[in-house]
Amino acid sequence: MAKLLFKLRNVPDDEAEEVRLLLSEHQIDFYETTAGNWGVSMPALWVREDTQFQRARTLLDTYQSERSARVRAEYARLKREGKHKTIMDSFRENPALFIAYLFIVYALLYLPFKFIAELSQSS
Repeated sequence: MAKLLFKLRNVPDDEAEEVRLLLSEHQIDFYETTAGNWGVSMPALWVREDTQFQRARTLLDTYQSERSARVRAEYARLKREGKHKTIMDSFRENPALFIAYLFIVYALLYLPFKFIAELSQSS
């Protein structure tokens, strides 16, 4: 029976590809499910054989710890060099979208408090 190994929702494409390559290199029989046409299904990698699952899990855990260290080191290097992405970079890339997001956040914070204030005044 197949076992879920790795959920792919919100996983960067390069990481997903590296995991597929890792499993293929170690001859682990797996298959992939997609999010479907409406995006409601679970995109994931599944190991077909129960006997290979523990080996795949160990490989994946090792890969993820190495990737985490690599990505953190890269971020630290970019931050040291002053090349990491900041809030101002986001604003410069797309000011209209940035302002729209700020407005949405403001509305989401303001409206519940306004509603609560109106309820307390009517009591």
